Amino acid sequence: MKAAKFYGARDIRVVDTPNPETKSNEVKVAIEWCGICGSDMHEYLAGPMVIPSGTNVTMGHEFSGVIVEIGEDVTNFVIGDRVVIEPIVPCWTCNSCKTGNYNVCEKPQFFGLILNDGGFGEYIVAPVDRVYKIPDTMNFEQAALVEPVAVVTQAIRSSQYKFGDAVAVFGAGPIGLLLIQALKAAGASKIIAVEVSDHRREVALKSGATHTINPMESNPVETIFGVTNGKGVDVSFECAGVQPTFEAALNSVKFNGELKVISLWEKPVTFNPNVAMMTNKKISTTMTYSNIYPEVIELVNQGIIKEDLIITKKIHLDDIVEEGFEAVLNDRSQVKILVTPKRSNL
Repeated sequence: MKAAKFYGARDIRVVDTPNPETKSNEVKVAIEWCGICGSDMHEYLAGPMVIPSGTNVTMGHEFSGVIVEIGEDVTNFVIGDRVVIEPIVPCWTCNSCKTGNYNVCEKPQFFGLILNDGGFGEYIVAPVDRVYKIPDTMNFEQAALVEPVAVVTQAIRSSQYKFGDAVAVFGAGPIGLLLIQALKAAGASKIIAVEVSDHRREVALKSGATHTINPMESNPVETIFGVTNGKGVDVSFECAGVQPTFEAALNSVKFNGELKVISLWEKPVTFNPNVAMMTNKKISTTMTYSNIYPEVIELVNQGIIKEDLIITKKIHLDDIVEEGFEAVLNDRSQVKILVTPKRSNL
């Protein structure tokens, strides 16, 4: 089968690779759609970061498909089931897994990044406990958004956000825009999006942002304090992963508020801890998700996510580098690009 494999920074190749074999407790899934994620872009530009050095993993972890083969011990799925796969593969033996925090498993495996081949291929095999059926009312493109929606759902749930709070979202890429939609559904009174791209600020407004700020034209901290009557936001969500947004996101938070870090970082940041300590601000992080996939599938199925604002392009696997990774890099109008190995999907 064909698959897009990682060989190094700016070196992803579509190659022929063996068709995966199905073990007794696994199912084989024919891929319909797989989204290019921000973490995929980090690996493309600066990797290997999460991908273990020296490995040629098939990338992609935001995918949907159809079961085409089941292992001999599998009883809860049949051939033809429409599914998504939660890409975290816990060890279930470490302390993190035993306490329910398998998103930070101490022996991590992750489809498309760490050890396990991912969804930028024709087929994938997965343990049955990582596989979830999707409703008949959900199309495969929507299903490919379940994984990133799980990321933003976990971010909100793990923060101190409360219904009616004012929030700021720094970075209106795919995660930032999905977060804005989720925060709107969760009842945020003000949603302030900070983003340099004119197009993405427009999409942020359509997604539910009440205000947008171009940080190249105005000071985001001063503007946010103006919008919030001098108080600051209750929670700011950092989705860009660079020094200026980290500083501005922290400085935009009210006394006793929270900065929630979602993004991956290619470079470390520096900051003065007194900024947080003297105002009792909390800095916290969120890592993927745990124990929420069924609820997220239902949320997506209910239509709270406007996929037409998020999915901006659909391409074939053969074109993943130029029409996918390079397009995300060079065209700021692109948000989420979906990839398929099937010409019939286009």
